[in-house]
Amino acid sequence: MERLICLAVGYVCGLFQTGYLVGKMNHMDIRKKGSGNAGTTNALRVLGWKAGAMTFFGDVLKCVAAFLITYFMYRGSDMLPLLAMYAGAGVTLGHNFPFYMNFKGGKGIAVMAGLVVVNSFWDLPASLLLIPVTLAFFLVPVAVTRYISVGSLAAYTAFLIEMVIIGQMGWFRMDAARCYELYAVLFFLTALAWFRHRANLGRLAKGTENKFGAKKKE
Repeated sequence: MERLICLAVGYVCGLFQTGYLVGKMNHMDIRKKGSGNAGTTNALRVLGWKAGAMTFFGDVLKCVAAFLITYFMYRGSDMLPLLAMYAGAGVTLGHNFPFYMNFKGGKGIAVMAGLVVVNSFWDLPASLLLIPVTLAFFLVPVAVTRYISVGSLAAYTAFLIEMVIIGQMGWFRMDAARCYELYAVLFFLTALAWFRHRANLGRLAKGTENKFGAKKKE
């Protein structure tokens, strides 16, 4: 029951579509511009740095909000990291598939950044390394290839691996079964991110993916 509650709490938080609202502030439906996505990358390309930053931090904060709600509801639980991951999964589903927008939302990368932040406090100070390590797995591929999609998927995959490593090191302070369940939830989210980027992967294979800083190809 706790898992379903956390999933529902996360989904409600994820329904706050920052990119869509930022687009409306600029008198447009962001889903009808650029790639048609309501996430950070499309907001950045269509509306510029300010809109992209607002979208990114708004999407990160809704993940943080879901975590805080979960924390105060279940702060005495012996499986709090697992419940927090279910809340994060709910945020991702709400962000990607908002029911009131015909289930057309973002791709969940900024939400993943929020997951990195909230999971960096389980075993301080060492766990804070999650943030710079995951960020590096995003920035280096983007710097080398200039493809945001490549950096996004590299960072998500790296985050999954990092969480397995720190879980096996005992940082979550949960029994093995619950740790494995946490890994399974995060594996699902990682697979979902790859699925949501399937169009990007197709363009990468064809050499037509838009490079960061380049004019959008028609």
